[in-house]
Amino acid sequence: MLTLLGFAMIATFLVLIMMKKMSPIAALVLIPALFCVFVGKGAHLGDYVIDGVSSLAPTAAMLMFAIVYFGVMIDVGLFDPIVRAILKFCRADPMRIVVGTALLAAIVSLDGDGSTTFMITVSAMYPLYKRLKMSLVVMTGVAAMANGVMNTLPWGGPTARAATALKVDATDIFVPMIPALATGLLAVVVLAYALGLRERRRLGALSLDKAPAREPEPETETVLVGAGAGAAAGARAGGGGAGAAHGGPGSDAGGTGEAAEEEFQGLDPDRPTLRPGLYWFNALLTVALLTSMIMELLPIPVLFLLGAALALTVNFPHIPDQKARIAAHADNVLNVSGMVFAAAVFTGVLTGTGMVDHMANWLVDTIPEGMGPHMGLVTGLLSLPLTYFMSNDGFYFGVLPVLAEAGQAHGVSTLEIARASIVGQPLHMSSPLVPAVYVLVGMAKVEFGDHTRFVVKWAVLVSLVVLASGILFGII
Repeated sequence: MLTLLGFAMIATFLVLIMMKKMSPIAALVLIPALFCVFVGKGAHLGDYVIDGVSSLAPTAAMLMFAIVYFGVMIDVGLFDPIVRAILKFCRADPMRIVVGTALLAAIVSLDGDGSTTFMITVSAMYPLYKRLKMSLVVMTGVAAMANGVMNTLPWGGPTARAATALKVDATDIFVPMIPALATGLLAVVVLAYALGLRERRRLGALSLDKAPAREPEPETETVLVGAGAGAAAGARAGGGGAGAAHGGPGSDAGGTGEAAEEEFQGLDPDRPTLRPGLYWFNALLTVALLTSMIMELLPIPVLFLLGAALALTVNFPHIPDQKARIAAHADNVLNVSGMVFAAAVFTGVLTGTGMVDHMANWLVDTIPEGMGPHMGLVTGLLSLPLTYFMSNDGFYFGVLPVLAEAGQAHGVSTLEIARASIVGQPLHMSSPLVPAVYVLVGMAKVEFGDHTRFVVKWAVLVSLVVLASGILFGII
């Protein structure tokens, strides 16, 4: 009975969030609470939730302060020179432009927010693609795959969800996976190089001042990215506007090389949050923070808590300015941290009632005996279709605990299952269930169907490269 109720709870949760009848946070709370009553253990619901919240609090703290930290770094201009350097590197060479798209998307993805990544990347690269009449689905596809690989960062979402669902340390999942993920990112760059060469052969030799004449476009809304840009601004841009005041798709790209270089800027160079005099401080702080994380000098939540507090204090010494920066990123912080605490109800009920144990036992009995010791590989392969056709919430909180329990029965560690579960993220970032992908295709003025037909095959290839690398390196 517990097995059937467990699968029924997961199925109800998935159906409701996929049909958008409930928000993930509401579904994570209300559905397990209801099933806890069905199981006859409603009196213990409070104990399950408190135990879950206690174990998930460090993960929530990490996500909250990581989003604030990288949001502030974008605000103060840490990534501006990188954007300008990539645009200068690209010039009018289609191959360089596609590779630059992959590099820019990967770098900006450090903030852990897909909407911000796509807004900055499209705002910077869209004028070049339009001016040179390059394929816009190449831009959206490469950006989505690069962001998908980088989305596995501990503060990006899936790794934190896996750590939350399985009650393990996010560092223990991510750090050993770095070689495999680096190989996946290299695969994206190589793929971008090949796609760029194809665009170069199609278009021939081009220059900004001799590029094909561009068809006139209707005037669109201006979007200033880089000063607390988030999902709300992305949704407004999704209606058509992708440009910034400098370098947006509605601006004129003609003229001399100097004028063109001045125009193609992806971030507003005059936004009031810039702190050019503190650039090297912010750069060194970020390097020190990431190095400390990899070396595990302190727990990740503590590192980001200290880093965010220091970044805010130094860059915005006046309290009203600090409040403004926190408020600018509050939407992302609330959504992510709220999801983690809501997940305490789901995982607490699933575990406390014994449903996950019964489901795992049933799954163990159905998996062929020969596949049991290879549950890491099975999980990695399943992560591709399951994270594409369902949300990360559904997969990591609903399916992964069952796979982990089944793996443990065959001697496969929970950490190995957790690492395998993140290999499908390059494909997941183009899922129709990911809100950020609509920001991407909307700003780039690409039909979602065209983006899907182009990117799926390449994203599956990149995901398989990550999985194969993990197996070869002995990580999975």
